[in-house]
Amino acid sequence: MHNDSRIPQRKLKCSLFNDHFQNSKRYAIQKAQLIIADIPYNLAKNAYASSPEWWIDGDNKNGESKLANKEFFDTDKDFRIPEFLHFCSKMLIPEPKEVGKAPCMIVFCAFDQQWELIEEAKKHGLNNYINLVFVKNSSAQVLKANMRIVGNCEYGIILYRNKLPKFNNGGKMVFNAIPWENDSVSEKLHPTQKPVRLMEKLISIFTDAGDVVIDPCAGSASTLVAAHRLGRVAYGFEIKKDFYRAALARIEAAQQQGDMFAQPAMKAVQTGMDFA
Repeated sequence: MHNDSRIPQRKLKCSLFNDHFQNSKRYAIQKAQLIIADIPYNLAKNAYASSPEWWIDGDNKNGESKLANKEFFDTDKDFRIPEFLHFCSKMLIPEPKEVGKAPCMIVFCAFDQQWELIEEAKKHGLNNYINLVFVKNSSAQVLKANMRIVGNCEYGIILYRNKLPKFNNGGKMVFNAIPWENDSVSEKLHPTQKPVRLMEKLISIFTDAGDVVIDPCAGSASTLVAAHRLGRVAYGFEIKKDFYRAALARIEAAQQQGDMFAQPAMKAVQTGMDFA
């Protein structure tokens, strides 16, 4: 595993933009060694279908809560995978001649989105994949616990072109079934928020210090927090203003605690915030 502490953090950027990733050209961001995205699962009004949150106080005897028949967010019904993969294929660095330097992307997705991702990725030169399973010790499908086997996994997929991606395994095997490591102290800012510890593990495997990481669907900014802690350059896009503001506050709080940045926030960048 590479020594990440040798890269001075004051020289690195962590930029979050309140914009759609398709508008990335206006920000002139660098191309990425790694793209990580937790894409919308297109659940629409079934987002809370198997969760106790559908009911008042988690009990169906109390009637439906305000979350019944609601989406996680209003873009969780028409996310377009072809557009997403077109962007990602253009924003990954070119495949280098050297072995062990190739870029890749990691996509968290619904189980049945994997097939569309695999087939659509091939159209954009991302010809290979490795499937991932993230194993939790709990399940969101509490209401179905006495009816069927419930799910305690989230799914993901690594997509890459032809050469195997950069791989820092420290001499150990890395299994595709990965334990879900919760953040014990992180406030939940987003309904599908990913743990920073998990993102740190993934970023450490597929990038070196100083590499660029992009998250096109930044949400609570877990990817950006993790990337910058590890000494990577980080860019993220989040179109929902409420999530964007909460994510900025999270980044700023981490900055004040000294967990992320050696230097204070310097300036606003158009519709985003740039920390250097």
